[in-house]
Amino acid sequence: MLPITILRALTAALLGASATLAPAAAPLGFDDARHLLSRTVFAPPPAQIEAFARLTRAQAVERLLDGASTPRVTPAPAWVNEPVTTPQALRNMTREERQLWNRRNVARVLEMRGWWLQEMVATPTPFTEKMVLFWHNHFVSSQQKVRQSQYLYRQNLLFREHALGNFGALLHAIARDPAMVIYLDSASNRKGQPNENFAREVMELFTLGEGHYGERDVKEAARAFTGLGVDPEKGEFLFRPQVHDDGVKTVLGRSGNFDGKAVLDILLEQPQTAEFIVGKLWREFVSPDVNAANAAEVKRIAAVFRDSRYDVRAALRAMLMSDAFYAPQNRATLVKSPVDLVAGTLRQFQFAATDVAPFALVVGRLGQNLFAPPNVRGWPGGEAWINSSTLLARKQFLDRLFVSEAGRAPPAMAAMVTTMAANAPAPAPEMTPGAAMNQRLQRAFGQLYFETDRWMSLAGSDVAQVQRQVLAMAPRHALPPDASGIEMVRRLTQDPVYQLK
Repeated sequence: MLPITILRALTAALLGASATLAPAAAPLGFDDARHLLSRTVFAPPPAQIEAFARLTRAQAVERLLDGASTPRVTPAPAWVNEPVTTPQALRNMTREERQLWNRRNVARVLEMRGWWLQEMVATPTPFTEKMVLFWHNHFVSSQQKVRQSQYLYRQNLLFREHALGNFGALLHAIARDPAMVIYLDSASNRKGQPNENFAREVMELFTLGEGHYGERDVKEAARAFTGLGVDPEKGEFLFRPQVHDDGVKTVLGRSGNFDGKAVLDILLEQPQTAEFIVGKLWREFVSPDVNAANAAEVKRIAAVFRDSRYDVRAALRAMLMSDAFYAPQNRATLVKSPVDLVAGTLRQFQFAATDVAPFALVVGRLGQNLFAPPNVRGWPGGEAWINSSTLLARKQFLDRLFVSEAGRAPPAMAAMVTTMAANAPAPAPEMTPGAAMNQRLQRAFGQLYFETDRWMSLAGSDVAQVQRQVLAMAPRHALPPDASGIEMVRRLTQDPVYQLK
């Protein structure tokens, strides 16, 4: 497979040589509609591209934004409203009881990953899921440290509530979120013994970015954030005034008897905050780099964001309607994340599947374990998604989805496999949660069925048209003249360009 760096260079040359921008008031057309949807809805099926192709930029973007608040369609895990286990109860457990608790917690986080992936594939408005995932990788918390799965589930709901809402409201809410309080050690931040973790990360990673604050700002802000905690019995945020430092603090040149809320408001007043967030949105949806060529456009969108008082929809609207978003040099430049690849492939090719959840294991093997980013900076993304190990795993996943016609089960056989799976005995009690989920994954692969004829009838039988459906640019390897049906799809999904969006 061609290295991603070389492929990106070829992209600019191939697209820049011939592509031109359509007038913003004209219908998008097929290619612009595909580009917009490939960046915002994982991967679009043929009918969705055709529907958006008839819309203008403004109409298409408004349709995306207006439909982004649809309620979830996947039922939550049964345990999400159970009381959390208190620290005292954990301390009082025997060794065997603690092992059982840890095993149950592993099983729950695996279930939660599957629940979210199922929602990504099933939802009628995947732009919401895109933004929930974006905030999950911005305001990072991880299961390894938080441990209580209920906290991480509630944080996911918080991201859903504010996914395309107000960034300022989300920033204030995340500071009081139990998962974040635990993850960044706010509960151990007290008067006379300040813990700087949250204060540092809220400046460096959540609002301003590196180089826009000083060490004194961190130390003073940490004093303002003293007193945050979690009620061990209720599992809810708790402010403890007895350990809060109520003295005068100086943060970014402002002095006063600040608490945490006041410091967050000071951060929101800084123009750099809008630029930092828009820069991250730019790298997520437009281009892997914010450089001299596009810095002015990022500043323009940041001004819109700030003038709207941090309305996320306003920033996204300005970004997705800009000429820069549709510019030839910004197409096929983003590497698909594991979620993009797995959820996008299942959605784009409309696989008949009864159980998508275990494919969260595939996402994890490709480097993106949901609810467990690698560190406080989150997944670096971009070309970091591709290495010798993950590239082989990506190929194997796609190979298994698009086997030859001879190796595919007919619909009747697929239905029989599904029935057998439903009636199969539950995993043995001694099986680890990971092994049980892997067993379920193998069963799920057997239930998958790609309805080739139906999909081809929607995508069109013309080779060039199918290529435009599947790939963000012309394939690196030309298709054989006689390629058709599932063999054509298999070759296109094995092409290096399929890894880009």
